[in-house]
Amino acid sequence: MILRIATIADALARGEMTSEALVRQCLSRIHDPKGEGARAFTRTLDEQALAEARASDARRVAGRTMSPIDGIPVSIKCLFDVAGMVTHSGSRVLANTVPATQDAAAVARLRAAGAVVLGHTNMTEFAYSGLGMNPHYGTPGNPANRSRVPGGSSSGAAVSVGDGMAVIGLGTDTGGSCRIPAAFCGLTGFKPTARRVPMAGTYPLSETLDSIGSIAADVAGVALVDAVISGEDATLVPVPLKGLRFGLLQNYVTADVEPAVQKAFDAAVARLHAAGVEIVPLTLPAIEQIPAMNAQGGITAAEALALHRDLLAVREAEYDPRVSVRIRKAEAMVPGAYEALLAQRLRMIAQCDAATLGLDAVLMPTTPIVAPATAALDADEALYGKVNLLALRNPTVANFLDRCALSLPVAAEALPVGLMLMGETGTDRRLLAIGAAVEAALGHVTKENA
Repeated sequence: MILRIATIADALARGEMTSEALVRQCLSRIHDPKGEGARAFTRTLDEQALAEARASDARRVAGRTMSPIDGIPVSIKCLFDVAGMVTHSGSRVLANTVPATQDAAAVARLRAAGAVVLGHTNMTEFAYSGLGMNPHYGTPGNPANRSRVPGGSSSGAAVSVGDGMAVIGLGTDTGGSCRIPAAFCGLTGFKPTARRVPMAGTYPLSETLDSIGSIAADVAGVALVDAVISGEDATLVPVPLKGLRFGLLQNYVTADVEPAVQKAFDAAVARLHAAGVEIVPLTLPAIEQIPAMNAQGGITAAEALALHRDLLAVREAEYDPRVSVRIRKAEAMVPGAYEALLAQRLRMIAQCDAATLGLDAVLMPTTPIVAPATAALDADEALYGKVNLLALRNPTVANFLDRCALSLPVAAEALPVGLMLMGETGTDRRLLAIGAAVEAALGHVTKENA
């Protein structure tokens, strides 16, 4: 049921499909009682979406199409303001707050490009977990295996795309929240350089580490959305793989990798080498500091605590305890610890930037594990904590280093596996172009079925 943007755009341009028909198809899947729509979405805008689709069709007939994503249905993670809707960030604590009066900046840019907003998608409460489980609004089943978690925190975004309920899922990424669900669900997820896309109207987790990205069936999908929300040229300058130099990270991200992940990742790297990519062994000793930096919650918990302190004081019982306990870890920080972490991170960035000079990208498995079983995590809090940290470990490297990163699905024997390409800070469009070349070399793993 996955919808590839190039196929959809071509059908719209040829008149073989209308945006209204496409949106009706998406809404039908969302509201199918046998499907995951009730858990993937927290609210839909059916009539408004259909009106936007009809307006897009009218523009197309008149020759006034606004962008390549005009008429394309998108889902919006429920931490972005959407005019008329409550931005509850996956929490009951904010469920009765005043609806937004205007769209978040990223949502407004999507609408201005003609995209059709379907509604808000589910997420881990306050975006603070990599597994995608939510006790308040339910946990949507992974499209690859319904008994497995979808990954988080952009869980609903991934399931909306994986189940053909949307073509694009708009999400955020603080430690892997677009890339983990993409890897677990067999999709493509992009994390841009932080602050490249305006955060206005977005409920934060960590103002330092947050960035706005997306999930789609392929690189073309995330690249088109990235161009719209960043305000950059949509053209990707083709990059030939032959002669590129990829650093193959040898430390930190290589521990505890499941055999299925290692096998799929190694096979993908071998294919890239055969396509002419120079694979360069790479060690980044500085990233070994990350666990110690996060021992008391790190930068994320410190910034989340500053935001949630007053709410926790009066409504903590309404929080998911797996989220509130992570936020409260920062209470153990001594004065000056947060500032010291920011300074330590800057030193880490400088050290790693020097080590990767001359490389076109850094390679690693997006996650060292495939999607774990939901029931096992629900039944064992210790297991939940361990698996959550493991899922977050590899993708968090890009956030700590303030870089852009792309997760691509690679051929695997059973559950999906993701390969991550990490670029330099601010090289987002080049990384996406490289990603398109890598995708072509590896073949489209995500199967389209409209």
